[in-house]
This record gives sequence, C-alpha cells and structure tokens, in this order.
Amino acid sequence: MTERPLARAAVARQRIARVMQLGDRNSPKSWTPALVAGPNDPEMPISLAPFSSIRESEKLPASVTITTSGNLCFPFDSEDIWTATEGLVLPPSLSESDSGEFSRGNQLLIVTWQSMHHDEMLNAEELEPSIVCLSDSVQLANNPGLLVEALFTLRTRFPNSLLWTPGIGGPDNCALLTWMGVDLFDLARSRRAYSMGVILSEDGPRIPEQTFSESHDMKTQVAAWQRSIAATRSAIRDGSLRELAERQSTSSPRSVERLRRHDTMVSALDGGKAGLERVVGHERKLRCHTYQSRDDPLIQDWRERVADSHLPPEHQRELLVLLPCSAVKPYRTSQSHRRFISSIPSNAAHQVMVTAPLGLVPRELEEIWPAANYDIPVTGDWDSDELSVIRNMLDRMCSRVEYSRIINHSGVEFNIEGIEVIDTRQGDSAGSPEALNRLTEAIEQSELDFELKNLKKSQNTLSQLRALSRFQHGTDAWLEGAIVRGRPPIFTIMRGREQIAMWNPRLGRFAFSKACLPSLLDANALPRAELDPESDWRGDLFSSNVISADSTIRIGDEVLVMQSGELVGSARSEAAGWEWPNGAGRLAKSQHRL
Repeated sequence: MTERPLARAAVARQRIARVMQLGDRNSPKSWTPALVAGPNDPEMPISLAPFSSIRESEKLPASVTITTSGNLCFPFDSEDIWTATEGLVLPPSLSESDSGEFSRGNQLLIVTWQSMHHDEMLNAEELEPSIVCLSDSVQLANNPGLLVEALFTLRTRFPNSLLWTPGIGGPDNCALLTWMGVDLFDLARSRRAYSMGVILSEDGPRIPEQTFSESHDMKTQVAAWQRSIAATRSAIRDGSLRELAERQSTSSPRSVERLRRHDTMVSALDGGKAGLERVVGHERKLRCHTYQSRDDPLIQDWRERVADSHLPPEHQRELLVLLPCSAVKPYRTSQSHRRFISSIPSNAAHQVMVTAPLGLVPRELEEIWPAANYDIPVTGDWDSDELSVIRNMLDRMCSRVEYSRIINHSGVEFNIEGIEVIDTRQGDSAGSPEALNRLTEAIEQSELDFELKNLKKSQNTLSQLRALSRFQHGTDAWLEGAIVRGRPPIFTIMRGREQIAMWNPRLGRFAFSKACLPSLLDANALPRAELDPESDWRGDLFSSNVISADSTIRIGDEVLVMQSGELVGSARSEAAGWEWPNGAGRLAKSQHRL
C-alpha cells in the first residue's frame, strides 16, 4: 500500500523553529512541537502525541514503524502507518567509512551522521519525507558540535519535514532543541528518570518533594512534558522562543555549549539562511536579559552591518554626535532624546546612539527591527565586553565614513586615531543644562569649522530615508527623483504626482505602492520569487505555486513575484529563505498584482 504524506502547514515561525498544524487545515488534530509515543508509554492525547513508534530488531536491518494517532493524511479517512529500515548504523567517529547500507523508506526517513556523509539518495530533489529521524542523536549529543551541525543541515535540507531526535529531548531542553530545528520528541529520558525515582522537570531532573507528596510516576513525567511543549508553542507564536531557549540552556553545561555553537554557526550565514526577520512591527520585543543574548545571530548581524556597510546620509558624513540610548523606543520619543534633539542645532550632524547589546544605533535606523524593539536591563554601568564591542564598531564605522570630528555626549570614553573627539559631558549627566549647552556650542563651532550646511526639512527627511533604504534593501536607487510629504512620524513618498511608497514607523518598513514595483525591480531592491509558469496566481504564495526564490529572503521582506521572467506583483514574506520554495504552509501573503 502506498504511504500517504502527512498533511501539515506552518502556522507560526521563529528562525528555524515552527508550530506546524497536522491534519485537515480546517480542523487540525495536533501541532508541533509534539511527542512520539513508544509502545510502553502511557496514553496521551493526540494534541500532545500525534504519533506512536515501534522498533523491530529481530531481523536485520532493524526497522522503525510510525503510526499516526488520528486521521492526519488526506483525505483524512483513516490512520496511517509508515515504515523504514535503519540500514547499517556506524558510530559518528567512523564518518569517513562508507557502510554502503542506508535507511530506506518513503514517508519516514532514518538518517545518521554517517549516512549524511555518504548516502547520495539524501540529495534527491524528489525526496520529501513526512518525518526525518536522526537515529544516532544520543551519540551525536556526546560529541561536541556534531549534533548542532546535523540538526541545522537536516532542518534546512528538509524544510517540509518534521525532525525527530530520539532519546535526547526532555522538558528541560524542549525549547532549546526546537530553537535548533527539532519538531518531535519522545519519553526516553522521562522513562529513565522514572526508573531512577526522579522527576524530569522543565528545570532538569530533581527529587520529588516529600512535603507535597510528589510522585515521580509517568503521569507526572508527561505533565512536565505538556507544560514544556505548551510553553514552547506559545513562545514561537509570540516570538519569545529565543528567551525561553536561553533560560533552558542553563539547566546543563551541555545545553549552554549547544546554544553557543548554534549561535556561532548561524551567525556566519546570510540572514535568509539563518531565518532572521527584517520586519516584525513594534509589538514584538527582543528581550536581551542574559549574557548569552549578546551572541544572538540577529544582534551579530546588526553589529556587522552597522559597522561594516551602513552609510549615513550624504550631508552627515563630516560630524558624528554620539548620544546615550534610552529605555523608551524609538529613542526620539523619550524625554531625554527630545532634549538632545532640541540641543542639536544642525541636521548635518550624524546622530548615533551608544547602547548594548546592539552597540551603535544610527538615528535614521532607530525605528526598525531590532533597534526599535530591544529591551535590556539598565544599570548605568558598562562591562568590558560591551565597551569592547562598541569601541570596535565605532573604529570600523569611522574608518569607512571618515568623519572629521566626533562630539561625544555618550559618557563612554573613545579615542579614534586621526579623528578629533570632543567630550561634552565632562562628568555631568547627559541631560544636565551644562552638558547640553556644551553640546550645542560644540555643534555650532563644528558648523563654522567645516562649513556644514543644513538641508531643508523635507530634503533632510528624504536623505535619511535613502540611508534607511540602503540598510534595509541594499540600494536607494528606487528613490531617484522622489520627494517626501507629510508630517512625522508618517511620510508619503511621491514621484511627480504619483505615490510610490509610505514610511510608517509603527510597521518599521516601507509600504510600497503597485506603481513602485517596476522601479524596485530595476533597482534590484527586493528579493524575488518565481511562480510556476503554468499556475494561475490568484491567492498567496505556497510551495505548490513557487518554483524558486532568492535564499536571501527574510521574514517580513517584500518579495517581487515573477512569472516566466516577467514582474507580476509582490508579496510579503512569512518564511525565511531557508524554507523557500518547499516550506510547508503559506510562504508569503499577496500584496500587489500587476
């Protein structure tokens, strides 16, 4: 009997983690992350455990059978059974050896570290299993770095599949492993905890508390799993999975090591392949409450782009003014920054905020993600790592822009070779009348020294929007001949009598008009997705109608929709480049059709 594929669709995403609904999309039976029940596990609801498994080892090679716990495959008329053989499994240390015997299955694919190196069938484009089982997860978990690499490789190679790592998951690392791409877990560690008389809780193994008559039975173990999975699903939906994964990582040294290795690996990738977001709106918060949050690839990406590629408006490349940050975002809405802005008499000064963990935030970028969304505990003190990052970023930025003078009102000491630095704080608070007077006087003197010219308000705004476009879209060519209208914070961008875009800081993005799409195409300002030439595009973008796409797409990007080489419209991405074009569920929401 032909094995039927699992019906699934991503309903929430964060980086490479997803909540996938399983079964009929009009009435889903379950969601991921979820459990795979074993033959001796207690009965669990389908919403928690949508699959059960059994391993047959009487004959070689051994086989694994997965049974759905409900009608999860179209046309949703019965439960389904998938079987795969394991092949010859060699230890990860023998990855150079080729056993020649690999797993074979249709909807269930069993892979190992060794098969990932030698099984050419894993590269077949038509291979789209419902579940990918990394059968030697336990062995990889004991080899530093191997599990992290294997998970990311499988997650991005099979974006439409559910990834299962037998034997290593628990309520104490569910969020962390989900952050790294895992969808399915099992009760192996919980059964082991039960046999040892301990509870495998969300914080790790612990002895039952006698004063509450706690039990370590499997009912208690499953209850811990349910709480952990519920918290993980919820965190993906509201965008807080990173914070939850960081908290969980402290439950063991091994978990800390995995998160650090994952951060290092993903930080070296393009933002689309790393699953980064470009636009999330102002409701999302990026909570940077731990030391580990500094290594978040999103923060690393911001630091590198500001330090090594961002260019300020053209008329602001002589004079740099460094300012302290504020707890209120965007900064300009805070009382302190209103005072700073009123004390800066020239719009030819490039204002840059000094902050942690982002390092530096130019004024023209303060309304976009993550500068407008981050939250960090404020103590008033800087640690050595924060100062090192900020000074390094400033050195790199100054070496590119070649400012003539720096007016330092941040309170942090800077010495930039070849550039005059004027300290306007001199030990006073940033908002004190004395310090603000020194700030004003220093800028007025710089205007005279460098013959700085103030632009008209509308020209200054357009110049800032051009710099913002270069940061978000890599170019500002689509703004040639444009003018800006409106009152801050919302601006309408016109070319002649035609509106081509609008800037709304609440969204943190340019809202492009249909008329602007050809200019964006000519400027190569947006990533592209190619539709199947035979499809009649009427709805959103799915794997069923997209045949290729740029891997650089980030969540929230405006994507130009092409068909047979012609521009046919645009869509707003809900999935990052690593999922395109084969990701489950909606990849992008339709915006314009030409």
